[in-house]
Amino acid sequence: MLKIENLIPLPVFIAPTHNEFRLDAAAQIFIAPATTDTLRVANFLADDLRQLTGYAWSIVAEPTGRSHNGIILSLHADPSLGDEGYELNIASDGILLRAAKPAGLFYGIQTLRQLVVGAPETSAQTATTWRVPTGSIRDTPRFVWRGAMLDVARHFFKVEDVKRYIDWLARYKLNRLHLHLTDDQGWRIEIQAWPKLTAIGGSSGVNGKNSGYYTQDEYRALVQYAAERFITLVPEIDTPGHTNAALASYAELNCDGVARELYNGIEVGFSSLCLDQEITYQFLDDVIRELAAMTPGAYLHLGGDEAHATDKGAYIQFIERLETIVRKHGKRMVGWEEIAQAKIPAQTIVQIWRGDHAAAAAQSDVGVILSPAKHAYLDMQYNEQSPLGLHWAGYVEVQDAYNWEPATLLPDIPERNILGIEAPLWSETLLTLDDIAYMTFPRLTAIAEIGWSPQAARNWDSYRKRVAAHGAQWAQMGIPFYRSPQIDWP
Repeated sequence: MLKIENLIPLPVFIAPTHNEFRLDAAAQIFIAPATTDTLRVANFLADDLRQLTGYAWSIVAEPTGRSHNGIILSLHADPSLGDEGYELNIASDGILLRAAKPAGLFYGIQTLRQLVVGAPETSAQTATTWRVPTGSIRDTPRFVWRGAMLDVARHFFKVEDVKRYIDWLARYKLNRLHLHLTDDQGWRIEIQAWPKLTAIGGSSGVNGKNSGYYTQDEYRALVQYAAERFITLVPEIDTPGHTNAALASYAELNCDGVARELYNGIEVGFSSLCLDQEITYQFLDDVIRELAAMTPGAYLHLGGDEAHATDKGAYIQFIERLETIVRKHGKRMVGWEEIAQAKIPAQTIVQIWRGDHAAAAAQSDVGVILSPAKHAYLDMQYNEQSPLGLHWAGYVEVQDAYNWEPATLLPDIPERNILGIEAPLWSETLLTLDDIAYMTFPRLTAIAEIGWSPQAARNWDSYRKRVAAHGAQWAQMGIPFYRSPQIDWP
C-alpha cells in the first residue's frame, strides 16, 4: 500500500488525501520560469523517472494554462519557505511543486522520488502504470548545516565512488560534504606548489592499500558535481597533527630536517608539523591559497584534532595564525573542537566530536557543528559482530544514531550557536564503495532526519517503520545496507 507518510526526513507538514496520481507514458514535466537552475532540477527528475519507468518524460518550459497529467515545477515568491523549503501538492490529475529558490525545488523532487520509487503495480520490468499517493506537503529544514564527512585519506576512493556518495547525500536532503583529504596515511589533493605531497604522500594508505590522489581538475569536478546537487563541498587539510604524509614528502617540514617514513597503520597523535619554522607557514599559505581557489564554498576545514605531539602553547598560537591565513584567502575556518582552546573569532566554526571543549566553544560564541561520536560516527561498529568499523566510541546501532537531540546534547552549547549536524565516516577499515554503503545505511537517514525535521515530530517508532520501507528501495538500487535487527524489514 502506498503511503505518503513513508518519507525520510519527515516533512514539517503532511496531509494525505488517500488517493493516487498515476504516471503514464504521456506524462510530462512543466517548469516555470525556465531558468538554468530550474531546467537542471527538472532534468534530474526526468532522468530518474526515465530510468525508473522507461517513459520519455519530456520537459516543457513556460506552460500556458493548466497542465494535466504531469508534474509542474514552479518558483514563486514565498519568503516563509526560505532558500530550501518547498510545497508539494499531489492530486489525482497532476502534481505541483513550488519553492522560493531552486534548492527548494531540488529538495522537493527528492521527496517526490521517494514516493514514486517502489510503487509499480508489478515490477520495474513489467510495470505499465506507476502511482504516487496524493496529499499536501509543506517543508523547511531545521538546520542550515546538514552534512556527512568522507575520509579519503586513510583509504583513497576514486572520483566515481565519491560522486555516488554525493548522490546518496542529496537523496536525503543533506547539503554539506566534508572531504577529509589528508592524514598520516595519505595526501589526496594535488598542490602544484608542493608536488611531492601527492607524488610521495599520495602513494600510501592503511595496510598499503587504496593509495592515490585527486588532480586539481578531478577535485573541481567533484566540487561542481556536488554543487549541481546543492551540496557544498568542504575540504579538510588536517593540521598540525595527522600530517605524517606531508612530513614524509618534505623533509623541511620536520624540525630535525629529516623526512619521515610513510605510515600505513591506524594509530593517531604521533605526528606534528614543525611550528617554529617559517617554512611551515609558507607551506600552509600555499596549500590554503590553491585549495581556496578551487573551492567556491565559504569553508575550509583545517582539522586541529588529536595534536598530541604538539606543545599546547605552540598549538594555540598556531591555530590563531592559521585562522588569519584562511581568512586572508577569503574563507571561514572550520576545525575540530580542539581549536576552541585558541582565541578564535566568531566567524570560525567548531566541529564537536567528543564534547571536551564545548564550554570553550560556547565562550568564543562561535557556530558549532555537532558530530557526537557515540551517535553520529558512521564508522563505529553496529555491534560486536560487525565485520567493518571500530568501536572506540562504543557500538552505534540505528537507534543510537536516531535517538539524540542536538539542542540538549551539550548543556554548554546554546541552541542558537548550533549550525547543524554532520555524520563522519572514517575509512580505516573500508576499502570499497560497498563497505561505505554498509556503514552508511541506514544510519545516514537517521542523521538526515535529525538535521531536517522538527524535533517535536521525530519519533523512533515512526522512523523505524519508515526506514523499513526504504530498505526495499535500497535493495532495488543495489545498495548493500545493514539489516539491523531493530528494524522490521519487509
